[in-house]
Amino acid sequence: MHDELTAVDIRKMQEEIDYRETELRPKLIEDVQTARAFGDLSENFEYKAAKQAKNKNESRIRYLKRMIASAVIIEDKSKADEAGLFDKLTLFMEDENEEEVITLVTTLRQNPAKGLISKESPVGQAVLGHRVGDRVFVQVGDHGGYWAQIRAIEKGADDDTMEISPF
Repeated sequence: MHDELTAVDIRKMQEEIDYRETELRPKLIEDVQTARAFGDLSENFEYKAAKQAKNKNESRIRYLKRMIASAVIIEDKSKADEAGLFDKLTLFMEDENEEEVITLVTTLRQNPAKGLISKESPVGQAVLGHRVGDRVFVQVGDHGGYWAQIRAIEKGADDDTMEISPF
């Protein structure tokens, strides 16, 4: 399976890898060596915490490298009046009788708490390519969903301000 990411996503991941390999890794290795010097490793909390931090860093590096290796680079090709990647949309949720503002992003930058919704999520898939005034059905699971209407589209750009997810 390939992750659809932008060139900016790839650059941001490579920058994080570089930081983690050149700056963070040496510091974490030093922390492990310092904690090891405290003595009995079986009861040395500092050593266990330092090893855990080092292993977490190595895991993140491997994750980012795998993401880059399997990525397919995409660009937003939506028309001026269509919902596309990095656009801010105002949606009217019919069941709740209220509006919600979301921004469509790649999976690497999603953060639902901040309104950053993946283009591959049910909402993202439902609205992508639609226009203001369109009523779309958001399929949630096999047996349900809800209707939403696109009330506004504010065109956006991959401007490098959105962070990549720390998962």
